[in-house]
Order: sequence, then C-alpha cells, then structure tokens
Amino acid sequence: MLATVSIKGQVTVPKAIRDHLKIERGTQLDFKLNDDGSISVRSLNRSALSIVGLLKQPGRAAVSTGQMNEAVADAAVDRLQRSRKPK
Repeated sequence: MLATVSIKGQVTVPKAIRDHLKIERGTQLDFKLNDDGSISVRSLNRSALSIVGLLKQPGRAAVSTGQMNEAVADAAVDRLQRSRKPK
C-alpha cells in the first residue's frame, strides 16, 4: 500500500491498516528505524485487557504486587549501594 507524505511530513495510514490495527483518532504509533533501512510501526494504544497473561510463565508461581514492590525496592537499594562504592 502506498501513502504520500504531505508538505507537513504527515502520512495518512491506509484504511485497511487502520481497521486491522484498530487505529483511531488519538492512537499513538511507535516508529522504529531498522538496521536495513526499513521502518516498523506499531500501535501503542491497547486496552488493559490486551496484556492479561502477558508475563505468565508456565511452571512459575504467581507473584503478588506486594512481592513485586518489595523486589523492586530491594533492587533499587542494591543499585544505590553499588553506585556509592569507590571505583
């Protein structure tokens, strides 16, 4: 599918792509320049339900938000202590 860049640098995303990715007014798009010179674009606006189970790993027990917060706090303390060691 072809699209033309306007004088303002704007491009209209073809309707078939907008429909497929559920892109509507206000949707944010993330552009990535690939090493081969091509461009990748992905839609960032997703509902919270679309990420359910994203981090699930078979065979690994679920972790509470309290445990997650504790792990993040511990990691922050470790990082701070490492940054204060003389080089």
